[in-house]
Amino acid sequence: MTVLVRADDVTKRFGRFAAVEDMSLEVRPGEIVGLLGSNGAGKTTLLRVLLGLEAADAGRVEVLGDPPADADRHALGYVPQGLGLSQSLSVRQNVDFMAATFSVRHAPALPAALQAVADEPVGRIGLGRQRQLAFHCALLHSPRLLVLDEPTSGVDPLARARLWDTIHAQAEAGTGVLVTTHYMQEGEQCDRLVIMSRGRGVARGTVDDITASSRTAVVRAEDWAAAFAALDDAELPVVLAGRTSRVAGTEPGDVRAVLDAAGVDAEVTAEPATLEEAMVLIEQSSRPGPR
Repeated sequence: MTVLVRADDVTKRFGRFAAVEDMSLEVRPGEIVGLLGSNGAGKTTLLRVLLGLEAADAGRVEVLGDPPADADRHALGYVPQGLGLSQSLSVRQNVDFMAATFSVRHAPALPAALQAVADEPVGRIGLGRQRQLAFHCALLHSPRLLVLDEPTSGVDPLARARLWDTIHAQAEAGTGVLVTTHYMQEGEQCDRLVIMSRGRGVARGTVDDITASSRTAVVRAEDWAAAFAALDDAELPVVLAGRTSRVAGTEPGDVRAVLDAAGVDAEVTAEPATLEEAMVLIEQSSRPGPR
């Protein structure tokens, strides 16, 4: 199958700091590849290298079969974190500008939500509509590859769901999608994931691949606050889900021992870890040890 993006052992340094180190990934037509990681993991820097906005210091990059600088820009749609919109131009003027840039003679009609503010300066419309506009502009020329950097950051859940409907529709039409996000729910909507930590790829595969080896001890207690406090005092990685405590990467027996020592009566079972829990465990295991 055609590979739209290929990165092999890519490294990008800023002085002595390696923002991206030995990173590899592929994106194929019709699939959504999620690039996950906390802020500062190197996701945006890697995207900028793939798009030719930064030069790699080592490794090989191909976009649409060519080095990034030679890639066919008319086959690429990009929504950066900053959205790339002119705040002083109206919604319609932003669309007209992008259409002219990509020689699009018959631009698709604006969605109803944008038609209502078509003559408003972009700086005066809400962030949700701005993101919808950025998506609309990125798709005007029917790109083969769509690159999205934190595309739903700062918008409400309903707007986020609508934007993801657009992403899925593009993938179903054969467009390859590379998307960065720190929302675990969005990671679960991707076909494949690449998890980054401190500039490196530390896990990859489907959600099931990434969570397969991770387990979580689940604690249910009548005095749930006391159970949580005991586990927290023992410096276990406990989080509260409703009135249930979850301790990722910890054996139920170890959790039971802490609760017994604290005199807390509870039921302790083991369940598969969530994607968020698995990511925390992966990032913890990837941290360099003390020297």
